[in-house]
Amino acid sequence: MQNQKASQFEFVAMMASLMSIVALAIDALLPALDYIGFSIGTTKSSDTQLLITMIFLGLGIGPLLFGPISDSLGRKPVVYMGFTVFIIASLICINSESLFWMVFGRILQGVGLSAPRTIAIAMVRDTYSGDYMARIMSFITVVFILVPIIAPAMGKFVLDHYNWQAIFYIQLIFSILVSFWFWKRQGETLALEKRVKFTSHIFPDGLRELVKHKKTIGYTIISGFVTGSFMVYLSASQQIFHAQYGLKEEFPFIFAGLAVSIGSATFLNGTLVVKYGMERIINISLFSFFGISLLYLILFYNTPNPNVIVLLAFFAMQFFAIGFLFGNLRAMAMQPIGHIAGIGAAITGFLSTMMAVPISIYIGKFVDQRALPLFIGFLICGFLSILIVIYLRLDNKRQREKVISKLT
Repeated sequence: MQNQKASQFEFVAMMASLMSIVALAIDALLPALDYIGFSIGTTKSSDTQLLITMIFLGLGIGPLLFGPISDSLGRKPVVYMGFTVFIIASLICINSESLFWMVFGRILQGVGLSAPRTIAIAMVRDTYSGDYMARIMSFITVVFILVPIIAPAMGKFVLDHYNWQAIFYIQLIFSILVSFWFWKRQGETLALEKRVKFTSHIFPDGLRELVKHKKTIGYTIISGFVTGSFMVYLSASQQIFHAQYGLKEEFPFIFAGLAVSIGSATFLNGTLVVKYGMERIINISLFSFFGISLLYLILFYNTPNPNVIVLLAFFAMQFFAIGFLFGNLRAMAMQPIGHIAGIGAAITGFLSTMMAVPISIYIGKFVDQRALPLFIGFLICGFLSILIVIYLRLDNKRQREKVISKLT
């Protein structure tokens, strides 16, 4: 049973579950940020935002260790290592009495969760390729997106009936259940003959191989811009809807509704990507992402926050565009480096996260009285991403012309 290969439906659900613990660890905590801040002795919104953004720092660092190990030992042992680190980190968070230890625990949580998150992507790349890989990634993201829909409401329910520490206990229980399911039902996807001996050179060798592929680097940077701008929303959404709009009770439902917007786009992507291809969908989505931000700035640059319905409409449109980007950007970055999927997923994840964390922290400091800085961040990140796409397209054209000139 342990080595039995799961069906495609179960595979999608299982990979989504491995990745969804990240969403649970982030989104379920959003309603509790003020309470946690009070418990650890801080009332600054910039401090409580760190409880969201710093977990991404761990998510970026962890793959540098777990990726190479998975290429050497196989995918499954690394998932168990990651869950062990996550359990230890969660206990640190539960018992934290200062901002330092809470942030340390959150970073360590990210390190632990980077293993199932990274390995899920590597296992998809082990099994599928091309636009079909993007299709599978889209379906995984659809299942994954169910967690952000229900996590804030679940967090608020637990907070109302128990305490903020209980949210971490629920994360622990879920991670244990998923790891047991993974152990019983998922076979190893990395064949013995494809494994790479773990040495001190594995990371620099993988990096040298990765930088040969401009498309991988380009789409990884774009992923960093998109993820960074979206992380600002994750960390500041509680402040925007609690403090700026006074919608404390409604916040979990608002968050869930906007998560549906991303999920709808991701679900459509599973069908459209096979028909139109990843590259075309990415291009259209990036221009939409940029255009929606520009429209918001034109309409509300010198005004207070608009009516909440208007803000939600802009967020919904923006996240609908983002829903077409997440899976496709990762798939495009991974496509040329299937032969080093483990270390490739690690390095690309590290690069995009190391971009995203400072972007989100910097922009988040300005989201105080209005939501406008968030859309300025969207605009700049979208514009820079479009420039990279244009560069990649021109470079690809030059490469084709070189090949044609050699043949003639």
